Amino acid sequence: MTIIDALTAVMEDVRAVAKDGLNKHANYNFRGIDAVVNAVGPALRKHGVVVVPTLDSCEYESVQTSSGKPANACRVEVTYTFYAGDSSLPCSVAAEAWDNGDKAAPKAMSVAFRTALLQALALPTDEPDPDSHTYERAEPEPVDLAPLEAAIINAQNAGVAKSPEEWQKLRDYAARSEQNLTVAMERVSQATTEAGEAA
Repeated sequence: MTIIDALTAVMEDVRAVAKDGLNKHANYNFRGIDAVVNAVGPALRKHGVVVVPTLDSCEYESVQTSSGKPANACRVEVTYTFYAGDSSLPCSVAAEAWDNGDKAAPKAMSVAFRTALLQALALPTDEPDPDSHTYERAEPEPVDLAPLEAAIINAQNAGVAKSPEEWQKLRDYAARSEQNLTVAMERVSQATTEAGEAA
């Protein structure tokens, strides 16, 4: 049985997924990841389908909601490969999630897997169309790059060899958020230390 045959059999067994979640903020019901996996999982096992994720990209950003509260945003691109016998079928999806703590990445991965299953198996959602809502995000405060510029000068004086393009790429990365600035500062500090040790 090819993966196409197996997924077709899964689609015959799973024609709908009940809504078990409630978005209190927007006041609508939705299908959570557990509901989708609980509905699809038995059919996948029955027809010998295995799903393996590959994280293609993951990006973090410190954001601010329209109400002024800080949050962490995580954007992922994941390829889920469906296997059956000796054949396979990849399914690439993008997902994003926000969280006030450290759960943005797990949430984004859950959204990605849920999306992959819903789309690969053509499961109806009956959820509000994305175009029916408009969201506004507050403009973040500009990131002060002065500390990074000082660190770059120090690194150059220490003998760190990077092209102007590489330094600019680091500046652009740091300018996105305070969290990115911290990461950029750590990279420059490490490079400066290594250059000093090699001297």
